[in-house]
Parts: sequence; structure tokens; C-alpha cells
Amino acid sequence: MTSFRRRLLPVSLAVLMAGTVLAPAHAAGPGAGPTADGAGSATGSYLAGRYAQHQDDWTAAARFTAQALAADPDDPALLRRSFLLRLGEGRIDTAIEYAGRLLDEQGEPQMALTLLAADALAKGKLDEADSYAARLPADGLGRFLTPLTRAWLAAARGRTDEALTALEPLSTAKGFEALYNLHAALILDLAGRNDEAAARYAKVTETDAPLRVVQIVGNFMTRTGRKDEARKLYEAFQGTNADGLLVEPALAAMANAPSDVRPVPDARSGLAEALFDLGSALHHENADEPALLFGRIALHLRDDLALAHLMIGDITASRDHHEEALDAYRRLEKDPLLDWTARMREADSLARMERNDEAIAILKGLAAERPERTDAITRLGDIYRYAKRYAEAIPAYTTALERIGPPQERHWPLLYARAMCYEKTKQWSQAEADLQTALTLRPDEPSLLNFLGYGWIDRGEHLDKARAMVERAVELRPRDGYIVDSLGWALYTLGDYEAAVSKLERAVELKPGDPTINDHLGDAYWRAGRRNEARFQWMRALRSADDDTDKVTIQDKLDKGLPDRKAAAKQ
Repeated sequence: MTSFRRRLLPVSLAVLMAGTVLAPAHAAGPGAGPTADGAGSATGSYLAGRYAQHQDDWTAAARFTAQALAADPDDPALLRRSFLLRLGEGRIDTAIEYAGRLLDEQGEPQMALTLLAADALAKGKLDEADSYAARLPADGLGRFLTPLTRAWLAAARGRTDEALTALEPLSTAKGFEALYNLHAALILDLAGRNDEAAARYAKVTETDAPLRVVQIVGNFMTRTGRKDEARKLYEAFQGTNADGLLVEPALAAMANAPSDVRPVPDARSGLAEALFDLGSALHHENADEPALLFGRIALHLRDDLALAHLMIGDITASRDHHEEALDAYRRLEKDPLLDWTARMREADSLARMERNDEAIAILKGLAAERPERTDAITRLGDIYRYAKRYAEAIPAYTTALERIGPPQERHWPLLYARAMCYEKTKQWSQAEADLQTALTLRPDEPSLLNFLGYGWIDRGEHLDKARAMVERAVELRPRDGYIVDSLGWALYTLGDYEAAVSKLERAVELKPGDPTINDHLGDAYWRAGRRNEARFQWMRALRSADDDTDKVTIQDKLDKGLPDRKAAAKQ
């Protein structure tokens, strides 16, 4: 998270979200009297809408709530809920209609007022926009929303000093100084007051700034003859952000004559920017419902606000609404800055929908397009691995490692992932080599210690060293059931059955449904002479096993038990 976002975080999330989220309705719901759809259908729609909302399905929730509202159009709770759901869906025309009706109810619904003010500004109806903005509250989220809205409405009339005065309350709001300076700079920039704008922009970029701020300030520097400063700003972003690709177009454009096109060319775009900034800050605090609403209003004002589309894609993807996420990401496939990021996230959504072949095609294209990058080819390996296509994952990871060159500490997960695929394809020596290399980079990583230690234990190799590695892994991660299982299995392999039982019982407590751990505990019980308990654990393992070979092996133990120790030793 960038420092600009961090500077927004001190504000209480409860305050920020006041009046903007879909909290459960306080009303009992619409009456169950006869309706056009038959007796009781209004209540049924209301309950169905509540259930759909609980399942995070806003589309179904909006449909059912609208049906309930049609049966009881005067219910204020239903009206407010219907408004927020339609706005969250991006059904702006319907949301505007509901917002107008909400103003007739008791109270001043700030999200409805915000949408109506934004819509009036978009239509050039400044008096109407001002009338809505005048009703915005001064408390809660209004502490930040109201100054921004009123400032940009004043800027729309060319009243720069009035706009700055309206914005002034933000300058004393703890955590919002950066937002104040950014929007003061944008308003001054729009008015042609370049020296004052430069001073404000400088305050915003005193520490690491997010992409959008870098875009805006870099553009201003280039337009006003400060190319060297712009280059330093872009290069600083590249140096402190994992994806420096995002400023490459701006750096390349510096070889050409400066453009006079502003990223925020008018007050309508300025208000869109303000609403996106608030939404983005909320999104970074995981307050995704109000973030989504602000993003929708921002896009109503300015449909080409690329980062707002990206944010909406990320929010809908996090809710497993991947078709909606794909729509948002695909809007950005031609964007000069965000196309790579959008296509990567599009591949992620496709993979989560189990449309792996489509995801793979995208990632192969990206990997070929930028052969110096490792993110797409690594993600390609991940998708193959998650789909249990281990033999195809190995060359993808190998290509990523070749592109990296000598690996550094941060690359240990890549070696770990390839080792898993080698082990699954019965290439233990290659897996072992990757794990040993990874451990030279990250000697105390529990996952690596456990994987290599367990692998040796399972093969009866380097048992003392393997046991020490697994004991260290348990010490570092004592609540990881898989690692505790490895230690229990090490003890079992070494013949210390009572100690093995103790560790494996703990592993089962931590991961009660894992068939391998249950199977291991069954073996330890049997060797410790606890036959009934052994069969119980094997039965549990059999019920949850998903590999036919495991099932056959476990069933054989249930039928015959384990061979005696001498016979087992000969095997």
C-alpha cells in the first residue's frame, strides 16, 4: 500500500462507512397482504432479497428487492436498499430514479445526494447540483465528501478561490492532508495558476505516491517545462513499485513534444477523481461496498477513468462475481498503462471460474509479449499446478527462473513451486535440488524445511537431519497441521510410536479432515497396539481420500491391519 493511501487510513472505518453500506433493514419488511403476484409474494421477494444479499449476490438481491418495493413502494427501508443495490450494480438510471424518491423521505441520504449532484453536474445543471450539494451532511463521511463536492462545483463555475475555500476543511482533517493538497493543486492547475499548483503538487509527492498521483503530477511537470523533475518522479516510482511498467508510456512520451492534455481537464472529471479517491481509500481498508458505490458514481461522471474500472473489477472479483470482473477488466485491454495488469487479472478470474484454457492462452500471450518479465509465466505455472497439470507447470517455472538469472531470497517460492511439481511427477532428485537451493536463500522457511525433511523421512533418507529440520519447522509454525504431521511421521519412521501418536493426534486436531494425517495416525495407533482407534482413523481417511491408490491401500489396512514389524522391515 502506498503512503498516499496510508495517509487516509487513520480515519475510523465506521465513520467513513456511515450511511453508505447495505446494513440489514430495520423494518420488518413489506406486508404479506395480497399483491398482483399473489398473497405473500412481497414478503417472499423481501426474504429472497435479504438471502441473496447475505450471499453477496447483488444482482439477485436487487431483483428481489425491486419486486418487494413494487408491492410496497412507500417502504423507506426497501427504497434505500433498492437504491444502493442498483447503484452497486451500475444501473445508474434506475439508481437516479430511486435517489430522487429517497429525498422525499425523512433524512438526507448522502449517497443519493452525491449521485444526484454528480448527475446534475454531468448534465450542466449547476444550480441543481449546488442545491443537492448544499444538503450534504457535514459529519460522518460528509466531513470529506462535502468539501470535495462543493469545491468542484465551484470550480465548474470558474470560481477558483471559492473552490479552494470550500476545500479548506480537508486541510485540517487528520489523514486527509494529501487528498486536500492533490485537489487544491488540480483546481489551481485547471485555473492556470501554475506556481501555486506546483507547490501543492510538491506536497503530495514528498513521499512515495500512488500511480494516479504520479500520472497527474508527472503530466503537470511535463506540460509546464519541468521534464527533468517529471523523469525523476517516474523513475522514483519505478524504483519503489513492483510494476514499473505502469509509467513506461509516460517515460517514452517524454521524447516527444509536451502534450497540453490534462488528466483532469474539467470540473466534471475533477469530481470523478475525488469520488474515485475516496472509493480507493475505502477499498484499501476492505470497505468494498461504499468503495463500489463511489466507483460507480465516478464512472457515471467519467467513463474513461481507467483505475475506477480496475477497482470495480477487483471488488467484484473478490466477491466471486467473475463475469462482472471480466467486463471491467476487458474495458482496459487497450489502455496504454493498465492493459497488462487488466489482462493478468482477467486470467485470474478465468482460472477461478475453471476456464483454465482461456486463462492459459492469455498468459502465454503475455509471456511471449514481454520476455523480460516473469509475472505472466509464473502465473501460468501456477494455473497448471492448481489444475494438477504438473508436467506442464515445470517448463513454465523453469522459464521464469531462467529469466530471473541468479535467484535471490524473494524467489524461493518459485523454486518451492517447481519442487512440488517435480515431486508430483516422481522426479525427486530434481525436487530435492530445488528445495536445497531454496533453503540456501531462506534457511528458516518452515515450508521448505517441512517439504525437504518430510521427503527424506518418507524415503528413509537422512533421518536424523530430516527430523531436526521438521522439528525446526514445527518450532517456527506450531499450529500448522501439515508440519506437525511431518514431525509425527518422522517419529513413526524412527520407531518412536508413542511420541508419534502424540504429535499425530495434535496434527489431526489442527487438520481434522485431512486423509493423509488421519491415515498416519491410524498407522501410529496400530503400531502402539491401539487397534480399534487405528481402524477408526483409517475409516476417516478412506471417507475423505480422493486418490484411488490411497483408497485401495487404506482399505487393505482396514481388512488386514499392518504387517508385523519384522515383515514391515523386510518390505
